Amino acid sequence: MVRIGQIGIGYWGKNLLRNFASLQGCRVNMVCDRQSAVLSEVRQLYPELAVTESYRELIESADLDAVVIATETPLHFELALAALKAGKHVFVEKPMARTSEEAAILREEAEERDLRLMVGHLLMYHPAFIYVRNLIENGDLGDVYYLYSVRVNLGIIRQNENAFESLAPHDISIALEFLQRPPVAVTAQGQAYLQPGVEDVAFATIFFEDGKMAHLHTSWLDPHKVRKVTVVGSRRMAVIDDVEGTEKVRLYDKGVDVRPGQATYVDFASAMTIRSGDIHIPKIDMQEPLLKECEHFVESVLSGKTPRSDGDNGYAVVRIMEAAQTS
Repeated sequence: MVRIGQIGIGYWGKNLLRNFASLQGCRVNMVCDRQSAVLSEVRQLYPELAVTESYRELIESADLDAVVIATETPLHFELALAALKAGKHVFVEKPMARTSEEAAILREEAEERDLRLMVGHLLMYHPAFIYVRNLIENGDLGDVYYLYSVRVNLGIIRQNENAFESLAPHDISIALEFLQRPPVAVTAQGQAYLQPGVEDVAFATIFFEDGKMAHLHTSWLDPHKVRKVTVVGSRRMAVIDDVEGTEKVRLYDKGVDVRPGQATYVDFASAMTIRSGDIHIPKIDMQEPLLKECEHFVESVLSGKTPRSDGDNGYAVVRIMEAAQTS
């Protein structure tokens, strides 16, 4: 049984608490939040839990094996480092930290103490994304050329992080997993319309080895709610639409076939054939991704195995985000 304490019971923290509280392999013993009204609500829903406004009291508790951190991004590093130093396994929401230097420190601290450090890169546990990842690994899409994502909505507008920091980690983690190549460059543009210095919309392009590419559009100032990733391969193309109720994945038998050995541009152009075939909508057994993510953390603590979204993965995402912020 993994004994868990959680820091941060806000919009997303409530969902984490609900899922961890429902799991068989763990028990939530204590929660922490700076707002007394939030703690009062927790007392009503979970009367068996201890509550505190002091994160140090929670981290230093001898009744806990692991700490879940669901605060705003600027606090992730300080809280995660304190928990690791106290000998606790850590689940921290994305992004793991604000700088690659901070992310490296967390990764090293977890390794030195043989503690599990897991980052909440939710899409890595999403059945639709796992389905497409398996297609890529099996070669069903052919050679993946590039991918692009759109993650936009109207709200939630934050003050301590911009839209890119809030939304992009999800799609960066997927780009790294789908393309399986080191990134070599990042370019990004953004604008702040509602609050000075806090970008509401951002467009970023990540360049990988071998010419692979990922383009990300993030915004909390948009009329549509879109959560979509398109993967373009040499054999087939895949679209993952997380807003769709049941048809989460569509596979397009589309592409351009080129006959090799053409010597001139004219010959080469005539050798290209555009292929447009069927659209396949696979049946995917959907389970709540957040529940699968929480289960994975508990299993990692119990088994001692490295989580899928571990410190290395968290560091890689933060390094790309840092480069985008610089750009």
